Amino acid sequence: MKLVNFLMKLHNESVQVELKNGTMVQGTILSVSPAMNINLKDVKMTAVDRTPAALEHMTIRGNQVRMVLLPDELNLDSILSDSVFRPKKKLQQQNQSQPGPHSAPGRAPKRTARAKNRGF
Repeated sequence: MKLVNFLMKLHNESVQVELKNGTMVQGTILSVSPAMNINLKDVKMTAVDRTPAALEHMTIRGNQVRMVLLPDELNLDSILSDSVFRPKKKLQQQNQSQPGPHSAPGRAPKRTARAKNRGF
């Protein structure tokens, strides 16, 4: 399972997020996008050498996240067992077994009149 998919399942969980610049952000996850952008509510942000600031909402860009600290009470087994794993080999075999719309078995696609005129 990808980290992003795991984080998407942590809806309404309190977490701490450390950013690349050293800032610590503590809050409750509202949502996580596929780009790992994290939306938090009830945020306490502690920047380096500054006093902590309380914010109602905050969005963290995914590429700025260094790490996400999870609470000890979080049941990882239940979150990880909910995931559905699809073997990639089966998907590749299905795609290979279905020929394209213009292909015949064992033949290259036909060249059109346009392709002949272009010198291909």
